[in-house]
Amino acid sequence: MNIFWIEMKAYKKSLIFWSIGILFLIASSMGKYAGLSSSGQSMNDLMESMPKSLQAIMGIGTLDLSKASGYYGVIFVYLVLMGTIHATMLGANIIAKEERDKTAEFLFVKPVSRNKVILSKFMASLANLVIFNLVSLITSISLVSKYSKGESVTGDIAITMAGMFILQVLFLVIGSATAAVNKNPKKAASLSTGILLITYILSIAIDLNDQFENLKYLSPFKYFEAKNVMYGGGLEAVFIILSVVLIVALTVVTFICFKKRDLRL
Repeated sequence: MNIFWIEMKAYKKSLIFWSIGILFLIASSMGKYAGLSSSGQSMNDLMESMPKSLQAIMGIGTLDLSKASGYYGVIFVYLVLMGTIHATMLGANIIAKEERDKTAEFLFVKPVSRNKVILSKFMASLANLVIFNLVSLITSISLVSKYSKGESVTGDIAITMAGMFILQVLFLVIGSATAAVNKNPKKAASLSTGILLITYILSIAIDLNDQFENLKYLSPFKYFEAKNVMYGGGLEAVFIILSVVLIVALTVVTFICFKKRDLRL
């Protein structure tokens, strides 16, 4: 069994749990939407009455909450947060777990180069992200369409999921680069998650204060927000290019640092 399939088997249970979690989140959220929309109360008026800080945290912006797609845009920020946490931990663990679990000696006595090892791990991680994203996409389209009352939602959901996948890959390499650079494998996941939370909090601060607008390039959570990409807005080229540059740079850092590091056997 090659490294790719070993990694896929190792993360099988984790992927199942995360997939069930994202399915439950979407299902429960759209169920709540059905209840609110049937109450006769204007959801847009209800949300506008909330404090600006709460609106920023919920990522409401210009979304039309009277539509199923608009309500989905609100919960999308939580889908992204869940997906990026999964990706970050995955990226950190593909590097750190061999040293943490004391299996590095077994792995690296094999006639396989370090580059091939990390490439196989990356491919397995990407496969996990693709499966997670497909579960999210299919679940979202199925459940949002159920409550959309004839509104076409497939295109809006697909474009948001494309943005989410780019962010998943970005945080995957943030996690792997952090683990490759850090000498303590036990701290890799927590440090990577810390970076994620800081950038998420920064995105909220930007929504609360227009003076921080120029800092949006420092927070990936501002790259593909539902309120910007839905309703024909699409993915902005500048953020796609910036994401690709960061992904390539951090992947290079991962390979270089992993190849040079002294492993704790």
